[in-house]
Amino acid sequence: MIGSSIRRIIPLRGIDAIKSIRSSIQFLTFHSKPTLTDHINMEVELIPMLKDNYGYLITDKTTGKGAVVDPVEPDTVLNFIKDKCEVSQVLTTHHHWDHAGGNEELNKKKAGMTFYGGDDRIGALNHKVKHNETFLIGSLKVTCFETPCHTTGHVCYLVEGDDVDPAVFTGDTLFTSGCGRFFEGTAPQMYRNLVEILGELPGKTRVYCGHEYTLQNLKFAKHVEPNNPDVIVCSLVAFTMRLILLFQ
Repeated sequence: MIGSSIRRIIPLRGIDAIKSIRSSIQFLTFHSKPTLTDHINMEVELIPMLKDNYGYLITDKTTGKGAVVDPVEPDTVLNFIKDKCEVSQVLTTHHHWDHAGGNEELNKKKAGMTFYGGDDRIGALNHKVKHNETFLIGSLKVTCFETPCHTTGHVCYLVEGDDVDPAVFTGDTLFTSGCGRFFEGTAPQMYRNLVEILGELPGKTRVYCGHEYTLQNLKFAKHVEPNNPDVIVCSLVAFTMRLILLFQ
């Protein structure tokens, strides 16, 4: 069916072609693939989990130490990190099962792990963090930001170091083209999270979010601002990138 859909749109060009493809395969769902991003002396590897969740492996290339973010599928994570680096730390963004639900099992399968988080509801938590608290992953500095709203105990983690492009792991606070639902907080809290905390980070900071919601977020944005050219362009770019991923 996909092949026949593509053949039908071959004569089309530009936006019309993309719209035709989008209409033809909108019923398809697919996850991202594992990807590695180089931050000079740090590597960040995306680990697809569940239907649309993102976990991450952070590696300090200087020391060989590592940490994982939101490892909801312990077996997937353990197979992924095998022989890559020495992992003894877990950064949990919030207590929801699709982020912290693998902590207890991971704690049983891999001894000596430190589980960081900002909410007592997080499974296996043995290091509760506070706003602006810092700790190390090897030589990498991690700064914790309390970002309540999606949940009251949500935490984002900024990772930086010498000769390292900074990265922030935002869980369900900030997504590509959107933010998390206000399950336990208010709009002023989310404004503070997005504008006064995350918005003040250096411009070169890379954002690693907790889900692949880009197309859904842009669909909502287009509904709110149908004539916004930035939304239209970003929607086409995002859809094209997902389409390329589908056929890789």
